Amino acid sequence: MSWTKEEFRTYVLLFVAHCNYIETKEESEYIISTINEDLYNKIHTEIVMDADEEVKLLKVREYLEDNSYSENDKKLLLEDIKKVIFADGTVDVLEKKAYAFLKKILN
Repeated sequence: MSWTKEEFRTYVLLFVAHCNYIETKEESEYIISTINEDLYNKIHTEIVMDADEEVKLLKVREYLEDNSYSENDKKLLLEDIKKVIFADGTVDVLEKKAYAFLKKILN
C-alpha cells in the first residue's frame, strides 16, 4: 500500500466504524476530530468502495507488512480503535470481533 501513516490510521479507524455497517455520527465526529476533513473524505470514499471486508483486511495486512510501524504506533492505534468503538456509547459483537482481529494483526 502506498498510504501515508496518517492515511493508514484513518483507513483502520473507518474500517472499525464501518465493521457493523453503521457508521454513527459520534464515530465520524471522533475520527474527524483527530484528522483533517479532506483526509477523512478521501479515505471514507476508499473504504466505501472497498465493500468486501476481506479486501479491507488485506489492505491493512499489506500495509503492516510493507511499512515499519513501531510498537508505540500500534499501541496508540489500538487506543484510537477503542475510542471509535466506544464513541456512540455501545459496543456490538461485530465491533468486538473487529477489535480482536485488529489487535491480533497489530501484535
